[in-house]
Amino acid sequence: MSAPIIILGAHGGIGEALARRLADQGHELFLTARDEASISDLGEELGAKTASLDVMDTDAIAEVISNADEGDGIAGLAYCVGSIVLKPLKSASADDFVDTFRLNTLGAALSVKAASKGLKQAGGSVVLFSTVAVGQGFGNHSVISTAKGGVEGLTRALAAELAPDIRVNAIAPSITDTGIAEKLLSSEQMAKGLGDMHPVGRYGKPEDIASMAATLLGGDSNWVTGQVIGVDGGRGALRTANQ
Repeated sequence: MSAPIIILGAHGGIGEALARRLADQGHELFLTARDEASISDLGEELGAKTASLDVMDTDAIAEVISNADEGDGIAGLAYCVGSIVLKPLKSASADDFVDTFRLNTLGAALSVKAASKGLKQAGGSVVLFSTVAVGQGFGNHSVISTAKGGVEGLTRALAAELAPDIRVNAIAPSITDTGIAEKLLSSEQMAKGLGDMHPVGRYGKPEDIASMAATLLGGDSNWVTGQVIGVDGGRGALRTANQ
């Protein structure tokens, strides 16, 4: 038995792509998602232990994570739960802000808190997720950018607080072909337009983000902590001639 890597939000999108990549690398995994049947099927396919978890149930987070640690600690934690809430401020309710913060930011904080003892024991690594919108300031993004801005602050604070035993980093993707982005990529014209906004000429694939997450969870990045890394097709840092 070896220390597992826990992936919260492992069914579909980036979380599942990360689980598949890590399974191929031989890591022991503990996977969670809201839908019990779906995560159970994925776990059976990958040879991973699983549990159903709705991170909006804050009491359940600690219980589920404690079940993942069977005595060898926790090698890594990836909080792949997220949302895309796009609306103008005039249409945003208080519940929009609170619920989005709870899902994206508070859930991440409580997950790291619950896993911290096991992560310290195994010298583990944490990966959280922000968005390119935090650094760029996009219209209609006030709700999600508020929550993800909190994730960036949380990343740096935890990296300092938990050093040197636990590394904490975040990835800030741009638009990626996942279930939560389905509406944004629903038409060929819209998908092409969004892809063309990126210097590399396309929007992201879950595997693009999973590749960096796997690196941050592994030993090849053991001198990297407190970073928010853009995996965004260049959109966060570059402007091409036609932009």
